[in-house]
Amino acid sequence: MAAQKRGLDDSSSTHKPKKSRTDSKSQPQPTSTLLAEEVDFPRGGGTSFTPLEVKAIRAEAVKEADAELFARINVGMKIFGRIAAILPLALIISLPNQLYAHVPITNISTQFTEALERMEAREFSAEENKSEGEDEENSPPRSYIPELTELFRVGQYVRGVVSAIHEPGTSDISGVGRSRDEVSRASKRVELTLVPGRVNTGVQKSGLKAGFTLTASVKSREDHGYILDLGVENVSGFLNSKNTEQPNSQRKLHVGSLLDVTITKLSANGRTCTVSCDPATFASSHLSEISSVTSMLPGTLVQGLITAVNPTGLNIQVLGFFDGTVDQSHLVKAPSEYKIGKKIKARILYDYSSSPPKFSLSLLDHIIKLEGRLTADEHEELKRRTVQEMYPIGTVLEAVKVKRLEGERGLIVEISPTLEGFVHISHLSDDHVPSLSSSGPWKIGSTHAARVTGYFAFDGVLQLSLKASVVQQKYFQVADLAVGELVKGTIKKLTDTGLFVSLSGGLDGVVWLKHYADITLKHPSKRFKEGANIKCRVLSVDPDRKRIALTAKKTLVDSTLPIVSKPEDVTSGLLTHAVVFKVSEKHLIVEFYGNMKAVVPAKEISDTSKGRLVDAFPLGRVVKVRILSIDDGRIVASIKQAAPNFDAPGDINTVEIGHTVEGTLSEVHKDHILLTLQPSNVRALLSLKNLANHRGLAISQLRTSLQVGENFDELVVVTRNPEKGIVIVANKPKSKPTVLAKGSNITMESVAVGQLVGGRVTRHTSHGALVKITSHIGGILHLTDVLDNFDCTASLPAVDTIIKATVVAIDVPKRQLILSTRQSRMSPLRTQEAADPEISSISDLQSGQTIRGFVKNITDHGLFVTIGREIDARVQIKELFDEYVKDWQSRFKVQQVVKGRILSKKVELSFRSGDLSQKRGPATLSLGDLKAGHKVNGTVKKIEDYGLFIQIENSKFNGLCHRSQLSDNPDADVVIALRGFREGDRVKAVILKIENRRISLSLKPSNFSKEELEEDSGAEDEEDQINHDDVEGIQLHEVSGSESADHPDADMHPPDDESEDEMQADVNNVQLEYQVPRASKSASTLGLTLPSVGGFQWPDILKPEDAEESSSEDEDEAGQPSKKKRKRKEIEQDLTADMHTKAPESNADFERLLLGSPNSSYLWIQYMSFQLPLSEVDKAREIARRAIKTINFREEKERLNVWIALLNLENVYGTNETLEATFKEAAKANDSKTIHLPEEQYKRTCKKFGQSSKVWTLFGEFLLKQGELEEARKLLPRSLQSLEKRKHLKTIARFAQLEYKHGDAERGKTLFEGIVDSHPKKWDMWSVYMDMEATQGNIQGLRNLFDRVLTHKMTSHKAKSFFKKWLELERRIGDEEGAEVVKQRAVEWTRRASNGS
Repeated sequence: MAAQKRGLDDSSSTHKPKKSRTDSKSQPQPTSTLLAEEVDFPRGGGTSFTPLEVKAIRAEAVKEADAELFARINVGMKIFGRIAAILPLALIISLPNQLYAHVPITNISTQFTEALERMEAREFSAEENKSEGEDEENSPPRSYIPELTELFRVGQYVRGVVSAIHEPGTSDISGVGRSRDEVSRASKRVELTLVPGRVNTGVQKSGLKAGFTLTASVKSREDHGYILDLGVENVSGFLNSKNTEQPNSQRKLHVGSLLDVTITKLSANGRTCTVSCDPATFASSHLSEISSVTSMLPGTLVQGLITAVNPTGLNIQVLGFFDGTVDQSHLVKAPSEYKIGKKIKARILYDYSSSPPKFSLSLLDHIIKLEGRLTADEHEELKRRTVQEMYPIGTVLEAVKVKRLEGERGLIVEISPTLEGFVHISHLSDDHVPSLSSSGPWKIGSTHAARVTGYFAFDGVLQLSLKASVVQQKYFQVADLAVGELVKGTIKKLTDTGLFVSLSGGLDGVVWLKHYADITLKHPSKRFKEGANIKCRVLSVDPDRKRIALTAKKTLVDSTLPIVSKPEDVTSGLLTHAVVFKVSEKHLIVEFYGNMKAVVPAKEISDTSKGRLVDAFPLGRVVKVRILSIDDGRIVASIKQAAPNFDAPGDINTVEIGHTVEGTLSEVHKDHILLTLQPSNVRALLSLKNLANHRGLAISQLRTSLQVGENFDELVVVTRNPEKGIVIVANKPKSKPTVLAKGSNITMESVAVGQLVGGRVTRHTSHGALVKITSHIGGILHLTDVLDNFDCTASLPAVDTIIKATVVAIDVPKRQLILSTRQSRMSPLRTQEAADPEISSISDLQSGQTIRGFVKNITDHGLFVTIGREIDARVQIKELFDEYVKDWQSRFKVQQVVKGRILSKKVELSFRSGDLSQKRGPATLSLGDLKAGHKVNGTVKKIEDYGLFIQIENSKFNGLCHRSQLSDNPDADVVIALRGFREGDRVKAVILKIENRRISLSLKPSNFSKEELEEDSGAEDEEDQINHDDVEGIQLHEVSGSESADHPDADMHPPDDESEDEMQADVNNVQLEYQVPRASKSASTLGLTLPSVGGFQWPDILKPEDAEESSSEDEDEAGQPSKKKRKRKEIEQDLTADMHTKAPESNADFERLLLGSPNSSYLWIQYMSFQLPLSEVDKAREIARRAIKTINFREEKERLNVWIALLNLENVYGTNETLEATFKEAAKANDSKTIHLPEEQYKRTCKKFGQSSKVWTLFGEFLLKQGELEEARKLLPRSLQSLEKRKHLKTIARFAQLEYKHGDAERGKTLFEGIVDSHPKKWDMWSVYMDMEATQGNIQGLRNLFDRVLTHKMTSHKAKSFFKKWLELERRIGDEEGAEVVKQRAVEWTRRASNGS
């Protein structure tokens, strides 16, 4: 077993191009489980050649190599090995010098084998009992048999004994499988046993001393530990349960488990040994003395003395008595570096001679320490990586250096200074190499490219190949294939479960049944022939189980769409292919590549019902889907949105605020319409109120005039909602010509502050938008000068838009105008106060003042906020939030609107304060903000004899109102006045003085004007009134209701008398294209509408019909008496007498009437009908159910009326399912015959009025609507038997129309064809036929009909009507080319008719 004696049959590579795969057992991977067909042996790294070469050249060499290779191996030899792989029924063991062996499951331990035999006996007994009909419950309980993976681990060192050597040609090896190539079948195979009784044979009882190591098996489990079988006669072992830590991390040991133990103590009687299974103790224990050579077990660490140094290894003396050798492959350094007489520690590998005893030993560090071989990389993080982890199979090494030649075996190459690799002679070249020479291409010192093909776990040596075909091979192992990759292979075998395909590199893949083709194949064998080439796509790869799944579906193979194989590939909006994996009632589950799956909800499958999903989408069907979202690994996809004709929403980023757009009407809703903007395809909302004002119509009239597909132009984008992908638009107001200064007339000398000028935006800078006014004069528009209210999503006008603005300052040196588009600047006569006033200097700021601005810059230390043209404020990090926020920078973005409080006139801002998170309410007042004469609101906190203590609103200060300051009348009784106040009352007071932080207040009415007192009174009486601040709190960018949808109307519809608000102006003959949207003014301008309840109208909120009133009426509204006062003047009328004659107008009226007449179906049905105009369908259903329960059971007719009303309700507003369910309930609750009466009634009517065509057609329509198609079609011949002949044509035509509407259009077409064939001059039948075809949208069929009818002779008047009808249909459902053809045909017909006359 020396290194130099390895035979030629150790070639076992599994990777050779264009050859059948050879045995992969020769390159076991410690971390993988071998396949059932892999073998445990031969050794080395070779491969097979062509079949002729294998038989003619290799057979004899294999036999000769076997004789030398196994010269030392004999049955009974003890050997040390390492587990390379674990199979279900066997272990694959890596042996020294690149050998492999196998251990059947029955050779583990005696106890484990007995457990297997008992299990087999129980199974046999159970089958007999089952055949005899005995109860299985009476059978004894089955004991648990652990798997081999629970007993062993890959990389574990074991001691074994050669139990058998299988001669070449053996094909049945228990637990391993059958060999697949000639070289494998021509090789011997080694079988080992790990039974302690065999391994420890020869160990003397006298040799069992503390520190002695041996292998033991668990014999039984006791209360405090385990009894072990040591394999030594009359000696047993005991392992304390506290000391059962194992490399396998087993908490409880199974009976039959193998343990590497170290003796810690021998009992006085010598029959029991206390042992430890600590791996560190086992690895470090060494044998210093011995009583018998038979006690020297493989794997024992011993001390030796070097007696000779040879070129191929060392000779050593073991324990001073026995000879041993160390092969060169098991030395840490070159043999010449060792000195004779030096003492060393070595581990016994095996004994190759018993007389005299001789041992083979190893000095390798990983074998001495009993661990995996580690790399000696200079990087600290790589030092603890094993060789196999550092160089996995398939790794390409750019240059390895030949270190030495090993006779006719191969090469030893240097991969790194501390790592070697072995290249078998068969893997040197793609050409046959008969022998090696020191002067050939593989001479010592030469470098070559190589590839790792295997790993010898025990020796720690990599198996390499220098073949160019192997180095360049694309697919070397399963992990090399990329999911979704196109591959070509050869059909290997077709089975009932799948199609097996051989790929390049000796890899196999499988195509499962549902992936044979796009459709289900009834006879796959006709399509797939063994040996035929096939093109597939990799569906999934499982490197751990070495499995490759392929798909042969043509759609997937030819697909050019992106591949989705891992979560990183999933992006919203991605279009890709998938396969139906599972079908349920409400959704589909589709599968992508790499076993990834997605859910397709029912609503995203199709717009039209396709019946049962199982029928429409069979398993395995390929569908095209669009990814909608991914949330926590759950992917939602859509089939509907992946259709070619689906109009996907456009990119909202292509539409900017202020852009003028046009669109097409898609849907009409309650308060707004949905448009599709062109050409961006972005969805937009337009308020109905805004559109009605623009067109001068009432909303009810507007609704009737709107049609889907109608075009809208001259729309302005007001705001955007990127999250929902929708924008809000408004109509441009009808503008009047505005007199602006001509650009050519503007000079720096003539321009004045306040002048209105126009210009074009050229570009944006950090300071604002640059505007070109003339060729020599420019302007700048700062962001803070765009709007008076920053809530309106202020942004700079887009580049190249034309704007008008007011000059607020002139910078003569820079020849630049400072511009503003604020409404307060553009319309200075307006009295409305700006929500965000201009800040022109620091003097405009006060400490504690609340102000808003735009984020200018985000730094590591805080924010800089622009609050004026040249004024920036700083916000430190500590002033940003009330609580600690780690990732605060992500909360802000440049030009974001923020709100803060002035801390100091150094312009320091603070965002901290609970009130600042809200958009309304002033900031907390400080003492410095309160001055004498200020009027404040407050709350009475305490009442004393000498006055009132008042809490000032929005501050933490209290003030005292002395009792002398309560009334203007000096003679008034102040005691009574004080009693009129209660704690918590809201009051309005005036600050008299502030001394020593004491605030004196006054409540005297003379300090307030009449308007202030009325305002205060109105605020108290109408606390629920919607105020200005509430309206400001409505966010424009949240499109979630009619309020948001109506907002554009408020922004874009100005009063008629304001010329400054118009959207167009003449600047150098260029039309103005941009107008800054104005801030919302009041609740009425937002278009908020609230329904009236009990005659009460919400104040300050206009009804829709009030939208057309002029703004002058709004301005005069302040001078009118308040609504409250008007109510007081009205005379209240007593309407009690009208309660019984007046129709109910509310739910309360109906409930009151039903209390008196609970059994009246008329009232209940009226109550249901009252809910329908309010869209309260569910409420109507609830009322019907209440009526059925309330009406007395004796009132059968009344209850039946309600049931019929409920059925009608479900028929109109419900679904087929709800209608069917309600119908069944009605049939159960009433006389079934009565409920089914309509059909019986029709039959009786037809019998009585059989001569009426209308009766028969109505009966047919009823049957068609009920889905009884065959019964309806049988009705036509029956009706023709009863009707007069003159009515046949009309009846047939009516039935044909019914087929078009409720049945099969093709059947209706057949009926009409019969009519026009038998009555070609019935022009009305032709017209009806054409109308029915038009409902199907079949323009080509219509053209054929018109061609046919116009061939008949007819009057010019009738021909004109047909041509007119044809032209109209071409324009509606055809195209312009078809319309031109109709006109030509009409001219030709007229010319032909005139010539004929």
